[in-house]
Amino acid sequence: MAKITMSDAEWHAKLSPEQYHITRESGTERAGSSPLNHEKRDGIYHCVGCGKSLYSSSTKYESGSGWPSFFQPIRDDAVTEHEDRKFFMKRVEIRCADCASHLGHVFNDGPAPTGLRYCMNGLALDFEPENKS
Repeated sequence: MAKITMSDAEWHAKLSPEQYHITRESGTERAGSSPLNHEKRDGIYHCVGCGKSLYSSSTKYESGSGWPSFFQPIRDDAVTEHEDRKFFMKRVEIRCADCASHLGHVFNDGPAPTGLRYCMNGLALDFEPENKS
């Protein structure tokens, strides 16, 4: 699949100011502020920037972090990892593999079977319930 590129003006037109700050400027939403923290329905979480499928509800869990958390992406090629050394820490940033939107970070303190916690900004995700009725 071809990578998605848009001009800064196109991103501004597509995204809310908060979504733009998170996905294009690597911002972070306030912990506990996302309605997706409480989403319990079956479905798929997509990139707000391009619509790529990123996470299945079957891998979502309550991490207590204040952000929607998953133990693995829907496919190995859904996201990319990047070193993040902001704020005097070394972390692994997660971006959408197709449009490079900043999604959040991954940590090594998650549950089995992966031991990973993909800690995502809810504003970077769109949720599509399995049964839309």
